[in-house]
Amino acid sequence: MIQKISLLPGVTLRCYPDSRFKQEGLSLQFVRPMCKEEAALNALLPAVLLRGCETAPDLRAITLRLDDLYGAAVGAQLRRVGDYQATGLSCSFMREEYALPGEQLRAPMFAFLEELLFRPGLVDGAFSPEYVESEKRNLTAAIAAQRNDKRAYANAQMVKKMCKGDSFGVPRFGEKEDVEAITPQSLYTHYQKILRESPINLFYVGAADPNKLADLLRPIFAKLDRNPITLPQQTAFCDCGGCRETEVMDVAQGKLCMGFTTPITLRDEDFVPMQLFNTVFGSGMVSKLFMKIREEMSLCYDIHSSYHGSKGIVTVSAGIDCNMDSKVEEEVLRQLKACQEGDISDTELKAAKEALCNQLRSTHDSPGAIEGYYAVSALSGMQLTPAEYMQAVEKATAEDIAKVAKTLQLHTVYFLRGEV
Repeated sequence: MIQKISLLPGVTLRCYPDSRFKQEGLSLQFVRPMCKEEAALNALLPAVLLRGCETAPDLRAITLRLDDLYGAAVGAQLRRVGDYQATGLSCSFMREEYALPGEQLRAPMFAFLEELLFRPGLVDGAFSPEYVESEKRNLTAAIAAQRNDKRAYANAQMVKKMCKGDSFGVPRFGEKEDVEAITPQSLYTHYQKILRESPINLFYVGAADPNKLADLLRPIFAKLDRNPITLPQQTAFCDCGGCRETEVMDVAQGKLCMGFTTPITLRDEDFVPMQLFNTVFGSGMVSKLFMKIREEMSLCYDIHSSYHGSKGIVTVSAGIDCNMDSKVEEEVLRQLKACQEGDISDTELKAAKEALCNQLRSTHDSPGAIEGYYAVSALSGMQLTPAEYMQAVEKATAEDIAKVAKTLQLHTVYFLRGEV
């Protein structure tokens, strides 16, 4: 059971007590409204913070400090959850019970995390130009890699066009031109704004007593001069009109992407049937799209669907021959209609339930998986524990799936094809 503790105004600690693991984990996220003006800055910031602080000014010094903590690890964290972008750091470290007698690990780890977050190494009152430029190159390379992966590129283009009036259309890493425009001073100014304004979410997995943990963490944030903002509530999809667009590029295989809208988000009671619908429809190796369109009809090389529950969007992506887009689109709509009419076999329903429940069981396999599930749930507004989620999955019927499937409306179609 999650224990939630308010450390200070705008600083919230969530603890998942669990003594099964030899490792403990803590994540810290600054939560920002997702917007184009900040996306690249938020994506770059944790990578620059991890390049050095006052007492460990470079990667070698950071590594040595972590080695002294029995091989602890610290990493950058960046999430886009609905209308929010969360940026920060996470760390994992060995439980003190497994260290030498009397040796502390938790307090020194938190102290080092504090240094990395709040006492960065500065040059002339701003972040190091060397570190900023280095991490800008890494970030622009990551953005370029998405373009080189034509499947990821096509999906991103479809979502961007579909969500042109919604924050969900802003890329998680920001745009290349926005990354290139960042300077050491502009990033440091934004960093100061984040420290001052942003709600801070901490999530801990381990065997420590939550109240003692809170006593250890509270003084770290009490030192900050803060005036935290109140974030707006998560919103459903903001529809500014769909489109149908074809882009020509030097590709051998076409990428067909279709975007559907539904009023059902993960904050609604029909969320679980909608998740089951997506699994039956196209998310898996025994889904209708895969079995019918790929396996039986051989109309595509790969095909799958995704449900973005924070917004109420279902996407379909298919790798196809460039002259097969109309046929594949027609068949996708036919399989959607089959779901809407309740044409779902017992085998399909059973397989979908098993797939979802297996995913949910795995959420307790590691501290990282636990943090991922509950920290994202806290940001998105999803209230179900994995156990409650699985119970709802088992209770859902084919009629429930048909009901939610009927809410889907085709909104946007994007086709990336090769030159004729």
